[in-house]
Amino acid sequence: MSDFEQRWNRVITMLTERFGKKPNMEAILFLIGVQELGPLKKKYTKEQKQDLMHIATCTLLSQSGYYELDGYDKDGWPHFKEAQPVPKMELGEQERFLQEHIIAYFDLEEE
Repeated sequence: MSDFEQRWNRVITMLTERFGKKPNMEAILFLIGVQELGPLKKKYTKEQKQDLMHIATCTLLSQSGYYELDGYDKDGWPHFKEAQPVPKMELGEQERFLQEHIIAYFDLEEE
């Protein structure tokens, strides 16, 4: 098993233990978005869930300089601006790219 696979499995195991079931990529992005937004609400609309996943993606990619925080709206939701274009990738490459950023995000969280 590669170092990447071991690190990814650690993230999945940690989230599975914390939430009681194995998360998929959408669930992980949703959780990161909720964590970045702050106080948890009981229910989110479908649009808000998509926005939370967008917040997560921008937060993750800001680690590599692709996005930067542009400020917050009146409701406290963060807004990002693109700092540099994300490279074009095949679907499998995109998933691995996001997984690497998720691993780094949780490594930072544990420090």
